[in-house]
Amino acid sequence: MLVIGAVAGGAIVNAVGTSSQSSEVVIGVDEEHTESGELLVDVQGAVERPGIVVLAPGARVVDAISGAGGFSEDAASDSINLAREVQDGEQLLVPVEGEAEAVDDGNDLININRATAEELQQLPRVGPSVSAAIVAHRDEHGPFSTVDQLEDVSGIGPAMMEQLRPLVTV
Repeated sequence: MLVIGAVAGGAIVNAVGTSSQSSEVVIGVDEEHTESGELLVDVQGAVERPGIVVLAPGARVVDAISGAGGFSEDAASDSINLAREVQDGEQLLVPVEGEAEAVDDGNDLININRATAEELQQLPRVGPSVSAAIVAHRDEHGPFSTVDQLEDVSGIGPAMMEQLRPLVTV
C-alpha cells in the first residue's frame, strides 16, 4: 500500500493507493478538489480511517471504503452495496455487526436505511409502490441521514410523514 502525505493549497492531503481508483483522505478541503469534478465523500462508521475521501467521477462505494482504509473487523460489510456509484457530498455510514438490522429490537422502529421493500410495507399507508420508491430513493441518493428526508420520496407528503415519523428511524 502506498501512503503519501502532502500539503496542497492549505489542505493536508493523504493519498492512499489501494484500488484502481485513486482516492485521498482530506483534512480541510481546498478549492482545487471542489472545482476539479472530483467527488468528496464522507465515510464514517466501521472503517479503519473515517473521514472525507476524494474520488474520481464515477467512483463506487467500494472505492470510498478502500480510500477510508477498508472495513474494520466489526463492520457489517454485507449490509453495504459496494457496487453503487457514490455521489458528491454524500455520507456513507458503515454499520457495526448487530447494528445492521432493519428493525431496531429495542423499540420496534423500522430503520429506513436497512429495511427491504417488504419490511417497509408494514408501515401504515405504505404499499408496494411507496416502498419501492423509498428503496429506489435510498439506492440513488444513499442512506437517509434524517427521518424527515422521507418527504423527498415521491408519494410521501406531509400528512403521511406525520404518521410515519414515530414509527421509523435511520
